[in-house]
Amino acid sequence: MADFQEKKRKRRKEVGVVSNEENLEKIMHREVEKQRRQEMASLYASLRSLLPLEFIQGKRSTSDQLNEAVNYINYLQRNIKDMSSKRDELMLLSGQSFESRNKQSRNDNSNHVVIRPCLVGVEIVFSVLQTPLSSVLHVLSEHGLYVLSCFSSNVNGRLIHTLQAEVDDLALVDFADLNIYLLRLP
Repeated sequence: MADFQEKKRKRRKEVGVVSNEENLEKIMHREVEKQRRQEMASLYASLRSLLPLEFIQGKRSTSDQLNEAVNYINYLQRNIKDMSSKRDELMLLSGQSFESRNKQSRNDNSNHVVIRPCLVGVEIVFSVLQTPLSSVLHVLSEHGLYVLSCFSSNVNGRLIHTLQAEVDDLALVDFADLNIYLLRLP
């Protein structure tokens, strides 16, 4: 019976050691997990502070906030792409007018047109000296285009209009014909 009692004490001691080791591992795991959650909360708060209010209003869950952050990043990327292409077109158009002045190969009063498809339909960049915008709008309406937005700027004495127009069927728009009509405007 003494042997049985001795074995029982050893088992309790071993179980106690294992139990203490398991408790220590659990405590360490909890601390590591607590630090990870604190770091994630800090990073999440930092991301949230960078978003404009219109992207975070009314959203409460973390997944909703992260989704809105992704939407905002995509929105910024689209804006950068649009602005880069408009910058390139403006540089191209202003470069053409500069060359025409230097070489005198073109009439300085000539119009320059760039037409391309875009998400809403058609984007038209139109560089003019004297043509009124109303004439451009009239030609577009005759070709079945509905103007959604128009931005105008003045570069080297030239007005540059960037128009976005909606169209019912893009396949029915003859870009070459539209280009010719716009270039012939007075």
